Amino acid sequence: MRALCWAGADAVEVRRVPDPELRNAQDMIVRVRRSITCGADLPLLDGRVPEASAGEVLGREFLGEVVEVGTEVRRHRVADRVVVGAAVACGACWFCRQGLLACCDNGTSGVTAEPEWGQPSAGGFGRPARLGGFAGGHAEFVRVPYADVGAFAVPESVSDDRAVFAADAAPAGWYGAELGEVAPGDVVAVWGAGAVGQLTAGAAVARGADRVIVVDDRDDRLSMVARHAGVEALNHRYVDVLAELRERSGGRGPDVCVDASGVPAEPNRWPLTEADGGAALREAVHACRKGGVVVVLDARPGVVDRFPLGALADKGLAVRAARRRGATAIPELLARMARDELVTEHLATHRMPLERGADGYALFRDRADGCVRVVFTP
Repeated sequence: MRALCWAGADAVEVRRVPDPELRNAQDMIVRVRRSITCGADLPLLDGRVPEASAGEVLGREFLGEVVEVGTEVRRHRVADRVVVGAAVACGACWFCRQGLLACCDNGTSGVTAEPEWGQPSAGGFGRPARLGGFAGGHAEFVRVPYADVGAFAVPESVSDDRAVFAADAAPAGWYGAELGEVAPGDVVAVWGAGAVGQLTAGAAVARGADRVIVVDDRDDRLSMVARHAGVEALNHRYVDVLAELRERSGGRGPDVCVDASGVPAEPNRWPLTEADGGAALREAVHACRKGGVVVVLDARPGVVDRFPLGALADKGLAVRAARRRGATAIPELLARMARDELVTEHLATHRMPLERGADGYALFRDRADGCVRVVFTP
């Protein structure tokens, strides 16, 4: 089959790779109908993930049609249209039983980054195999482990272009508002107006926030989130962000600050002002009101230096973080999509065949031509 693979040296290319096969009774095979670019791919494309090997199949977020099921799969049948969560979870380990599917102990395909993070990382699609990942969805077919746990039927009324965002971007955004415990009357600030930042802003509005302010350096993205989520926008190039946020929150600072800034490809591009990429996070800590919550929706590898620990402690802030959301929120998000309460297809600013994967990732990496996300069709 054809698949979009990492080719090393900041390059991707379409290659012929073996067709996936069922390996366990809980597996199923999905024919991909849509897959989308993801900011978590950028460190890999930029050579910041040394565990990656050329030939790794990319694609964290995808939607497709079931073509084969294992003998123990109960929730899905051939010809079902499904969206698949980006994190692979067994549904049975201690973490899964606590509802922490993205922390699953068993959803991994191999060696994980325990030395770097202190504990094994959960598996996921489109991640390097040596980090416990599985072949991704930028392909004609995908093997889906633990299919009854991580895959969900898509309502007939929901289009492919809308539903594919339920794989990871929408759960991540809604998880940001959930981790921040956004409540009616809150003032919420979100750094980053990419797909996850925009969906975080929309989730904060849905939870009753009084004011939601999105900070970015791209007028096109800020216009999009203001138009579709009905929130306020700040371009940090033109204003003093900390002063503006104090002014718009009664002098206290936002109740909840979310760093959804992601990882630009160029090391010196905002929100990175230095190699470690902590500028947006530091600004969020300084902006947040005393006793508030800072949420980190992060996809960058490695460490962040010069973290303002003193400000964090003296202000009594809570910090909550997640790299990705487990699949528990997907059914609710699909239901919201079916009721038109969650609209996402505008985030698919570009649509291309899989053969143009290199062009699509170049647009996405450079944020060129107003690109937010690229949707691929095999």
